[in-house]
Amino acid sequence: MLDQINNLIKEIMSFSASSVADIEEFRIKYLSKRGKISNLFDDFRSVSPEQKKIIGEKLNEVKKLAQAKLVEINRLFEPKSYKTLEIDYTLPGDPMPVGSRHPVSIVRNEIIDIFSRLGFTVSEGPEIEDDWHNFSALNFPEAHPARDMQDTFFIRKDPDILLRTHTSSVQVRVMERQKPPIRTLSPGRVFRNEAISARHHCIFHQVEGLYIDENVSFADMKQALFYFSVEMFGSDTKIRLRPSFFPFTEPSGEMDISCSLCSGRGCNVCKNTGWLEIMGCGMVDPNVLEFCGIDTVKYTGYAFGMGIERVCMLKYRVNDLRLYFENDKRFLDQFITSVI
Repeated sequence: MLDQINNLIKEIMSFSASSVADIEEFRIKYLSKRGKISNLFDDFRSVSPEQKKIIGEKLNEVKKLAQAKLVEINRLFEPKSYKTLEIDYTLPGDPMPVGSRHPVSIVRNEIIDIFSRLGFTVSEGPEIEDDWHNFSALNFPEAHPARDMQDTFFIRKDPDILLRTHTSSVQVRVMERQKPPIRTLSPGRVFRNEAISARHHCIFHQVEGLYIDENVSFADMKQALFYFSVEMFGSDTKIRLRPSFFPFTEPSGEMDISCSLCSGRGCNVCKNTGWLEIMGCGMVDPNVLEFCGIDTVKYTGYAFGMGIERVCMLKYRVNDLRLYFENDKRFLDQFITSVI
């Protein structure tokens, strides 16, 4: 058998190919399942134990030799363009398309950046909540309409488990585990059982802020929100606060900003008022602080909340909320220069 292997080695070494067909013929003749080398491995089973080591080494040698020979003759018939390829490193590279962030993400990051300059940190919480964190701890009465199926996506009853309707639930969790001073921002996705239209959606994004410390006043809140409005919409922006009602703040207000599209003169976007509603706000109700174990004699605080899509609509003049959820590349490519 050693003589067969030695003769096969000489045969492989002396093989020369004159065409691509010769390469395939070499592979079939020596390296295929029915080739000469495979046959020798089959015969190896009948070799005496004394010769197995020597013959086994020789078989491995002839197999590696055949594989190396196949690679060698393949290179002879590679296309010339591969063999003579030269790269001019002074040529400009192929342009790579630049991606962009979603407009909601751009505005979300900008809001966080503005309030971080005032010392606010970001807190996040679960999108599936219980009744306590979403309603009860926020001073919602038992019969409040927001608890009904028409507004809330309930997952389970008794106890109530639901998709959160606001990120105020995150603020409750922060107040439960952290002692004042608290200065936190809670961005996230929220859900409400509403018909989808150009101005409403069952899924949207909110950013809610909370500041609790000693001697926090309504004036502190007004100054912080004015700072935000100027930083987000420009130095000419004016704000106004209107009385409103929220179960978790007292007193409560709605904040409007001067319409940037008509400079306050009145247009169809601001319904000819010169003002655009942007967020709700107010002083944290003492009941909410007590539910979370915070001393209402020592501490006061304010809270505010805004819809990110709403800010997007004002900032980028996009008048249809549905565009933010359709993933239309033609729409998203408009924000390609706004990567942050």
